[in-house]
Amino acid sequence: MAFGRLERDKGAVPMSDINMTPLIDVMLVLVVIFIITAPLLASSIRLDLPKTSAATPSEAPRFITLVVDKAGLVYLNDKPASPPQLALALSQIAAQNADTEVQLRADAAVPYGRVVEVMGVAQKAGLNRIGFVADNTP
Repeated sequence: MAFGRLERDKGAVPMSDINMTPLIDVMLVLVVIFIITAPLLASSIRLDLPKTSAATPSEAPRFITLVVDKAGLVYLNDKPASPPQLALALSQIAAQNADTEVQLRADAAVPYGRVVEVMGVAQKAGLNRIGFVADNTP
């Protein structure tokens, strides 16, 4: 050590590598968000399905979905359909494959008569395999 002079250290050298830890943390959070929200996007029509413990999901090779909401409006594969459009679309589907299953989802507040009307349209079109979809929680 010299008199009157202080020695200086060279100090820390700047790091030239990218720190991957924050990037990985952000990506894992995004994956968790997508895993949680993906099942919620399956059906865009909000229904209050009747509850039963006997309902089990069926595995059909080919099916269509008919939904009757609280207002009594009918949706074919999540698209609104008027009664004439519904009859025409179901007739075309039955002409392609008569074994197509109709999965009927109706809100608990829908009158039984409206559900029977929709079933009748499907049967007139030639689709006789009709399954009712219900919530599995008691």
